[in-house]
Amino acid sequence: MNKPRNILYELAQSDDIWERRTAIVSTYAFIKKGQLDDTFKIAEILINDEEELINKAVGSWIREVGKKDEQRLKKFLDRYASTMPRVTLRYAIEKFDKETKKQYMDLK
Repeated sequence: MNKPRNILYELAQSDDIWERRTAIVSTYAFIKKGQLDDTFKIAEILINDEEELINKAVGSWIREVGKKDEQRLKKFLDRYASTMPRVTLRYAIEKFDKETKKQYMDLK
């Protein structure tokens, strides 16, 4: 928590799938403490990753952010839902009510 976070941004831009996944997954500690910025910033870097494993991780972690700040998640989705991979969107909206899920899925 008290160490420089720039390494996560370097990992997010790596050619190695496991390093990219580590970048987003590592932000969970921040989410638990209510520090949401890094998760969103790294999610933006990885939002169109070609690997499904990364897509699922991004969707899961932005969903977790949404548990702390649903409006911020919705703002992120309003910007990216129409272009993000379908699996990312599905993971991100998993906890929404049926109507809200449909609203975002209709953007695809």
